[in-house]
Amino acid sequence: MARAFADDVFAPNAIAWDEAKHFPVAEMREAAALGMAGIYVAEDVGGSGLSRLAATLIFEALATGCPTVAAYMSIHNMVGWMIDAFGTDAQRQRWVPPLCRMEVCGSYCLTEPGAGSDAAALATRAMRDGDSYLLHGEKLFISGAGASGVYVVMARTGGEGADGISALLVPGDAAGLSFGAEERKMGWNAQPTRAVTFDGVRVPLANRLGDEGSGFKTAMAALDG
Repeated sequence: MARAFADDVFAPNAIAWDEAKHFPVAEMREAAALGMAGIYVAEDVGGSGLSRLAATLIFEALATGCPTVAAYMSIHNMVGWMIDAFGTDAQRQRWVPPLCRMEVCGSYCLTEPGAGSDAAALATRAMRDGDSYLLHGEKLFISGAGASGVYVVMARTGGEGADGISALLVPGDAAGLSFGAEERKMGWNAQPTRAVTFDGVRVPLANRLGDEGSGFKTAMAALDG
């Protein structure tokens, strides 16, 4: 099914999307209607309930039509899974069904200008302020930036190292959230890639994903499967 979808929908348009730097949300929603936006997300929140192996095969099939869009869809799926796996029931019910329908897109925010391979050295900080955090910092090379409705942001809420990092859910319309210019890329233009800046973004404690200090483990679980 995924290979046929890639042949019929992605492949005929891939070159034009890249040349126009067009992010094909409408076509990705068609894929979502076939269950490909929440492949390994639980069925009770709209996912397909399949395995990571099944997801890998589906992404490989989609990539035969457009690797750029298939790669973004893998990130989007990862965001939905993180909320499904580590979120409260309220978080799951709020965010995961629209992600599975691709009514909103999701972005994963870990990499920083000074923390790429050494991701645990990240400097983006979230300071407690009453019943919320104030988020300051910058993430780099974020797929979907500027188009996503939710950003899973790894930020420092404690001391140095991995144990001081928490994962926060930041809505795409949050005050203080801004985006850099589109990165210049050789190909890979059918998904937006930009810096994401947090200038005093207020994030309710209710938007923390999992326990405080568990964010780095959450981030690695999403990457490792």
